[in-house]
Amino acid sequence: MAMTLLTTNTGSGVTASAFTSSIDSTYKLYIFKYYEVNPAADGSNFQFQANAAGASGYNETITSSMIFTRHNEDDSTTEGPSAVAAYDQAQGTDGQYLTADAANDADASVAGEFFLFNPSNTTYVKHWQARTNAMNDGGMSYATFVSGYFNTTTAIDDIKFFLEGGGAFDAVIKMYGVG
Repeated sequence: MAMTLLTTNTGSGVTASAFTSSIDSTYKLYIFKYYEVNPAADGSNFQFQANAAGASGYNETITSSMIFTRHNEDDSTTEGPSAVAAYDQAQGTDGQYLTADAANDADASVAGEFFLFNPSNTTYVKHWQARTNAMNDGGMSYATFVSGYFNTTTAIDDIKFFLEGGGAFDAVIKMYGVG
């Protein structure tokens, strides 16, 4: 299956990167690739949320589960895979964590992929999954795997990436349609 680049959002010092068009019935799979996400504040949490068609506020109901692995630069700490129940949601409407405690060092960043499956279907809930790697504020490679669903049968047509608390960040985020 071919990937078609639909949109590239490049931001410097932004508080959100939203995709508010081109998520429609053209494709059954949308992939968002985020690169060079560098928060202005150390220890930031990179998140996403969505809007159903005709909705606003980025507060769709989410059920999710996150696991992580991490390894310190000096080899003193390795951990995982481990569940992160504090970052899971059970019918929550908050932003969903993609990674936690991202560093803002000059050489630090967050990178990963977010998959949104069949967002225009009006029969089933909207499944998604993401895999992300970051250098966290403790000098660790922090890999997260998070998946879940938006508990709505209404089409999803907006996705927004942001930092918890509205902090500023730099990023390149690309949206692809697959089909």
